[in-house]
Amino acid sequence: MKNGVVIVGAGHAGVQAAASLREEGYDGPVILLGDERELPYHKPPLSKTFIKDAAAQPQPLRGEAFYTGHTIDFRPGSLVERIDTAANSLSLAGGDRLAYDHLILATGSCPRVLPLPGVDLAGVLSLRSVADARLIRDHSAACEDVVVIGGGFIGLEIAATLAAGGRRVTVVEALDRLLGRAVAPLIAEHVRQRLEASGVRILLKTTIERIEGEGGHATAALTSAGERLPAKMVIIGIGVVPNVELAGTAGLTVANGIRVDGSMRSSVANILAVGDNASYRHWQTGGDVRLESVQNATDQSKLAARTIVGHGGDYGAVPWFWSDIGDMKLQMVGLTAGSDRQMLSGDPAENRFSVFHFIGDRLAAIESVNRPADHMLGRKMLGLGFSPTAEQVAGGAEALKAALAALAAG
Repeated sequence: MKNGVVIVGAGHAGVQAAASLREEGYDGPVILLGDERELPYHKPPLSKTFIKDAAAQPQPLRGEAFYTGHTIDFRPGSLVERIDTAANSLSLAGGDRLAYDHLILATGSCPRVLPLPGVDLAGVLSLRSVADARLIRDHSAACEDVVVIGGGFIGLEIAATLAAGGRRVTVVEALDRLLGRAVAPLIAEHVRQRLEASGVRILLKTTIERIEGEGGHATAALTSAGERLPAKMVIIGIGVVPNVELAGTAGLTVANGIRVDGSMRSSVANILAVGDNASYRHWQTGGDVRLESVQNATDQSKLAARTIVGHGGDYGAVPWFWSDIGDMKLQMVGLTAGSDRQMLSGDPAENRFSVFHFIGDRLAAIESVNRPADHMLGRKMLGLGFSPTAEQVAGGAEALKAALAALAAG
């Protein structure tokens, strides 16, 4: 343990990995490398409260005293250029080298690039970091019209936030529905209707051909239908790609992320990968997945720490995710892949309902809008491998609680 563990990436995954190593009793050096100058911070608020409040500050994941108090060597502004797997070392920008016994890659992901004429104009932005969020906040203060390209979670969160702040917002989505295939059609349509009722204009089955500008700044976006959408700010939110360049050039196996086994080990045994950049065989579906969520990053990092100290296991956490879009809290638990039957609980007209997904009689996932009890019960049910009957779903949260109580009683 003379060189200890080096963690590349100081987001949710990297910080949790450092914390979990100490919680698991690891007493060797722990070095946390972040490419930003900020103290590591929560990312979900960036698309919501942060961009609407000029006085908002990043919310630290841990206070500065945490790192010193747990002997975690946090090094902000550290750029890793290369991994030497034979020498167990990293080459850093500036020429320094850093040796490791174990390496954890928590490099996350970055916004997908949209190759459009005008994409390099000022006012054309994506959101991944607090620096990006500051730019969006600053630009929104000086513009009335905003175009959001992409109807996924991030794009819709930003659209709802800016519309609530008085901006005229148009969302342009290439597919025939919002949120891709990430949620049930009923939920996607519900989100569309609520956003439109709040003043957001939504264009489906539409793409942007180019972004126009004057004096180096965006002024409008031209759609595939020939419509010119005025916009001093254009936000591109068409998904993310995993940051795998370091792993790939080092010879690690990469396939839609860094391939890891059930213990988070890459194809090089003393290098682990966690979070947005890790691709693995999922216990529920049997397929290869790469999940982009705080929960996944946190749980994988906890397991990586256990693996390093010698008592890891196979990753089997129940996946869950949330998104706040206007007056809708969307919560998802489980994976819908392969589901062949759905049940509705609650009333969309009341903006409170859930969609239960089944594969045969087996519960696969629950997607909820403003029904947190269903979500929490879903996490318990999927964790226990319990599948409710149609009658229990129809009975709502109380019936589900009773069913779980009966299961616990044996």
